[in-house]
Amino acid sequence: MSLCDDTLLCNFPKCRTKLNGFAWVTACSHVFCDQHGSGEFSRSPAICPACSSALSGKLDIVRTELSPSEEYKAMVLAGLRPDIVLDISSRALAFWSYQVHQERLYQEYSLSRADSQLKQMEKVLSQQNQSRDLELTAMRGEIASLKKVMEEYKRKYSEVSERLMERNRQYQKLQGLYDSLRLRNMVVGHGERDMLSQPEYHDFSTGVARQATPQRSPQFLSVGPDGDSRFFSCLEADGAKTFFHFSSPARERGRPFIKKH
Repeated sequence: MSLCDDTLLCNFPKCRTKLNGFAWVTACSHVFCDQHGSGEFSRSPAICPACSSALSGKLDIVRTELSPSEEYKAMVLAGLRPDIVLDISSRALAFWSYQVHQERLYQEYSLSRADSQLKQMEKVLSQQNQSRDLELTAMRGEIASLKKVMEEYKRKYSEVSERLMERNRQYQKLQGLYDSLRLRNMVVGHGERDMLSQPEYHDFSTGVARQATPQRSPQFLSVGPDGDSRFFSCLEADGAKTFFHFSSPARERGRPFIKKH
């Protein structure tokens, strides 16, 4: 607010509205809006809301029009000596200067409060940033340790996986061996049962009972294109001995020779 400004502000705390129309002016050089002036100065004794000064004189409080008419301005100082006019003008200018000075002090006070609040907020913000930095550093260290733990778990998992695969391969091998042994035992068991079920015969030459082996039927082999002559292709050893035993010359020698006439 400067001397060139043509608007005053209400000096009532927490009001500070621009004055227009009517205003209340006090002898302690304070000015108030019509609303707060009417409310504060209606009771007796009147107290200035700005400086708490007692306003008991008849002209200590004046309700004035801020935008007087031309007729009022022409007649208010008419007939007064120039020194009185200058005195009145100087007092009016002093009042205006005081208001400007008070407004400047108020603005400086508001600025200092804002600066102090800003510094306090910056201090709090700096402390918060430091605490956040410490928390961030701690969290980064925790993340690094967790990464190490995760890598260790990954390594252990890979080792366990390799061991499991090796155990699976060994299990497959053992399973194959078990299956082969079971099949062989089954075959041996069936063979033993078949041998036990076959009939026995007594070998009179050796006096030992043997199991009879199944005789294979002789296969005939055709000789020549016509197939007239047929012979046994193969004979069992015992069967051959039995078959050719009847034509043995040793047995014929024991028989008497009878000559038929």
